[in-house]
Amino acid sequence: MAAKTNEAKSGDVVELILDDHRRMEDLFREMRSVEGDRAAALREFSGLLIAHALAEEAEVYPALKRYRDIENDEVEHGVEEHEEGNKALLALLEVDEVGSDDWDEKLEELVEAVTHHADEEERTILNGARENVAMERREELGAAFTRERAKQLEADCGNVDNVRRVVKS
Repeated sequence: MAAKTNEAKSGDVVELILDDHRRMEDLFREMRSVEGDRAAALREFSGLLIAHALAEEAEVYPALKRYRDIENDEVEHGVEEHEEGNKALLALLEVDEVGSDDWDEKLEELVEAVTHHADEEERTILNGARENVAMERREELGAAFTRERAKQLEADCGNVDNVRRVVKS
């Protein structure tokens, strides 16, 4: 199951990123649920997380660094947190048995890493973008983010071999 396409009403990059964050939260709930298809939720989550982070790093973060009211340190920190989330994702993908104690432990580590990053990104980078970047530019960034994200999803970026490559790079 591939990650769903962004369905934001606007092409505003801030809203597109927020929509992905909310979808990730939904997928965490599904992965925690004994009634849910936890393996399918993980497959969708894996593609979404990798595509989202790569699109932010390729298209959004470099552009936001040009704005004086958006802290470059926060953008760099966002990249570091992507790396932490990717490592936590890989650890979960490498667990053999969905729903085992090891699965639950690795899932909680992933939830913690991604939730921390999303919260920080929303408070620092995205609020800064909303306040300091014109809507027209945010929509341009949204289109670039969406294109890169779709390209990554099309390439099955969430498969375990690719996640290993991303983590090692």
